[in-house]
Amino acid sequence: MRNYITALLLIIALLAGAQQEENFPPPEEAPVVEATKVSGAINVDGHLDEADWQRGEGVTDFFRREPRQGGPIKYDTQVKFMFDDKFLYIAAWCKDSVGVKGIRVQDLRRDFDWGENDIFGVGLDPQNLKQYAQVFQTTPYGNQRDMQNFNGNTFDTGWNTLWRVRTQRTADGYTVEMAIPFKTLRYNSPIPGEPLEWGVTLVRYARRDIEISTYPAIPQSFTPYRMTYAARLTGVEVPPPSANIRAEPYTLFQYEEVDDGTTKTSNRDFKVGGDIKWALNPRSVLDLTFNTDFAQADVDRAVNNLERFNIFFPERRQFFLENSGIWAGGRQQAIRPFFSRRIGLQGSFNAAPAPIDVGARFTQRSEKQAIAGLFVRQGSTSNSPISNFGVARYLRNYGRENNIGVMVTQRSDQKSDELSLEANSNTTVTVDGQIRPTSEWDVQYILTTSIDEGTGETGFAGRIFVGNTSNKFYYGWVTEYTDQNYNPAMGFVRQTNVIRHNPGGYYIWRPKTEFIRRWDPGVFVNYNQDASDPSNFQQASLYIFPIYTWFKDNSFFEVSLTPTWQNINFNFSPLGLTIPMDDYFYTRYLIRYNTDQSKKWSAEVAYDFGDFYNGSRQTVRLSGRLAPIPHAAITVDYEHNNLENVGENREDLTTDLVTIGSRFALNPRVQLSAFYQYNSLDEQGRWNVRASWEYQPLSFLYLVFNDTQIDSFENPFQQQQFVGKLTFLKQF
Repeated sequence: MRNYITALLLIIALLAGAQQEENFPPPEEAPVVEATKVSGAINVDGHLDEADWQRGEGVTDFFRREPRQGGPIKYDTQVKFMFDDKFLYIAAWCKDSVGVKGIRVQDLRRDFDWGENDIFGVGLDPQNLKQYAQVFQTTPYGNQRDMQNFNGNTFDTGWNTLWRVRTQRTADGYTVEMAIPFKTLRYNSPIPGEPLEWGVTLVRYARRDIEISTYPAIPQSFTPYRMTYAARLTGVEVPPPSANIRAEPYTLFQYEEVDDGTTKTSNRDFKVGGDIKWALNPRSVLDLTFNTDFAQADVDRAVNNLERFNIFFPERRQFFLENSGIWAGGRQQAIRPFFSRRIGLQGSFNAAPAPIDVGARFTQRSEKQAIAGLFVRQGSTSNSPISNFGVARYLRNYGRENNIGVMVTQRSDQKSDELSLEANSNTTVTVDGQIRPTSEWDVQYILTTSIDEGTGETGFAGRIFVGNTSNKFYYGWVTEYTDQNYNPAMGFVRQTNVIRHNPGGYYIWRPKTEFIRRWDPGVFVNYNQDASDPSNFQQASLYIFPIYTWFKDNSFFEVSLTPTWQNINFNFSPLGLTIPMDDYFYTRYLIRYNTDQSKKWSAEVAYDFGDFYNGSRQTVRLSGRLAPIPHAAITVDYEHNNLENVGENREDLTTDLVTIGSRFALNPRVQLSAFYQYNSLDEQGRWNVRASWEYQPLSFLYLVFNDTQIDSFENPFQQQQFVGKLTFLKQF
């Protein structure tokens, strides 16, 4: 093991000494983009035939980032900015010599994924924070993606705001017309006598040839929203401050039927509730929610966990997704003192939902600081008491892209005589920050402590990351510490009583060939030891990937191996197979390939094989997607595990996990999606069917059907649920 680590450290040293070619710092003087006031009326239809759009040249000098940085652009883009008393308008002419035939769009859902669609987007920094952007993206079919970006690398895709976009597909490419209300944007009040300037970046992704271009020039090693590189948008005249309130009430009917094999029960429920967003001023926003419901949120997919670590399931509920990037620890999945998925559940080991009676969130951002707070009151259930959740956050910016912050969380569970539970409280205090001495170097740190009243225990955890990202290399080091008493009742930790080291890196090679677009060979170490006794080794592995290659069409091929050392000195039974306490060494191998995911049909296959503790394991993953038109898509995912001669009893085990999904769309505002999943491990099948109609911007009608069935002979179970939900959004 020491020889492996020594070799890795030599590789990292060589990477650190290599030349950082083709990267460049932000300009001393940012380029200027001029916005002009409309003289007539703008009809947002994507046709761009108004006389106002014919004035001026706009922005045309985009910079190519991919497939190779710099050089001539194949897909020209022209962008113009205009405004009136209520809206900022953005028009884009996205040229393509093939026209409609060259467009790649996989589906018409909102908040689509980056990577497999033609995209035009704009990032705005109306407060000139340099560390924050409001992002608006669309495809040639006009579906919307809006998000918040923090520090150029953390995205909150759950942020949905009020704006409008329409597009037109032509023989010369496609056009985009956006209208963003000033009430949607958070900007500083103008200073009399001084011109108003906002940070702005533009991005165009021509998926057919993997060409990504930006304005202004931003190195390909960074996201298009590294706002220290932003241009200056000038000439905008913003309206005077006014009441800015967005109300979103809902009404819901739910019918549920449960059959546990012996009794069959049903219930009907009618609810009303809603959210209110109040922009107190251009820097401060207050969000209120009452009788909160998340019936329309995506459901989690089942997984079969064969590792010794807790599985991280991402947040899917919009109220908690919005502004989530402001909380400490939100950039990683190992140590998070605040994790919103702990709210609205009946307990740590009970994933059944609990009602949220009321909640409030306050966010204030300025150039120098950010202040945020969250309070949620969770109602009682037959399994859990009334609980109050609170978070307070202060973040201070300094220098060009540095910050330091403090965060406090408090969870209070009330006494419940019915459940024989005493009152309990849990508190965490966290200090964290980021240091970016140059554009390539990143240092991120977090130090947190938890205090649990019920156990009387105080625990500590911390994490530090140091990394360098350039056009030629990535190399970095992560060290995490979590003691056995660290217990964030509002957070998430992957494992307690562990010190984990994770150094590694890879080389980025872009050969001048017609076949390979990018090749990233590299290696990462994962070394774990006890926090209570660092001399006690837990687990170590080397992830070695000599072949990690994207081809010209963005298809991908990987060949890797993972030598693994295990010290099992605790009760460990993955999927019910008891592993004897002992030391183990085994190597696993992975071969993975996927076709061009932007085509009308695509596929992925992965074969993971090798030894597994005292036996062997083979895992096959197959995925397929058929999307003949953007209005319809069908997906199939299959995972097969075959474990042989594993565990204390040298058992064999086979599991199959099948997921079938579909999505149909009349247009970006009327959609039907469905998925079915079956897991042979627990003989559980699940249906989720959801229809949505956005009958006006951000106002929806949802129809949702859920069905969960367990066919186990010992404990058959079925739960069916139908939900009809109507939301209405009004901005004052």
